[in-house]
Amino acid sequence: MAEAHRRDDPTGPTAPDRPPVRTERRGRVLVIRMCREHKRNAIDRQLADALDEAFNTLEDDDTLRAGVLTGSGGLFSAGSDLNAVGDYVTERGGEYGLIRRRRRKPLIAAVEGPALGGGLELVLACDLVVAAATARFGLPEVRLGLVPTCAGLFRGPRALPVNLARELVLTGDPIGAERAYAAGLVNRVTEEGGALTGAIELADRICGNAPLAVRASLRAMDRWLSADDDLGWRATDEATATVLGSRDHEEGIAAFLGKRAPRWSGD
Repeated sequence: MAEAHRRDDPTGPTAPDRPPVRTERRGRVLVIRMCREHKRNAIDRQLADALDEAFNTLEDDDTLRAGVLTGSGGLFSAGSDLNAVGDYVTERGGEYGLIRRRRRKPLIAAVEGPALGGGLELVLACDLVVAAATARFGLPEVRLGLVPTCAGLFRGPRALPVNLARELVLTGDPIGAERAYAAGLVNRVTEEGGALTGAIELADRICGNAPLAVRASLRAMDRWLSADDDLGWRATDEATATVLGSRDHEEGIAAFLGKRAPRWSGD
């Protein structure tokens, strides 16, 4: 962890009074770093707004051609902050400032450590993924009496073999970087602490190509991949409505906050 911190997060440890997002220009690449390490980069209103602003900059600044999204302190993101109670939706990007955003420029996820729940859904919203060997990907919502609400229920089966996506959703168990690479979710696996460097190298290769051709190609692929998004969102809303009014939902959250095993009733 210490080595990963030195190599991948030169900004030092995060604290509640520091900016939740830090951006850095690396030539034509914008690095967007989530810096809420003291909360495992869990996303609340403040972090969502800061991410939205950073993604707006990426899209609107014509000198930028690609972006890299990463975490801090050896963590990517633990997903939604439960204390936010769903208050992390932005006007332009939707959930987390990214999930429903219409983008023109490639975005690469650089993953160190866990990308869980909404953290994995952030990854699924990116175009390419570079992961350290110690990265983990999971959708643990069922353990809390919840369902993935930020497109994991349809982008997961789109990016992964269907049965592996089902395993992630139904067991809540995470998978490691090598299995994610073998399944096609991850493009490159690096040593611990090297995900950001690997992602910037990949972004630089993209930036060396004709920007109009890159944007047109990305738009064409996204139009095809997102053809059934409306159905996916409707199905997700139905699943969410089913669990939100349940006793198991209340029990899952209470058990998590009380650091005890849940006692499921099935209703």
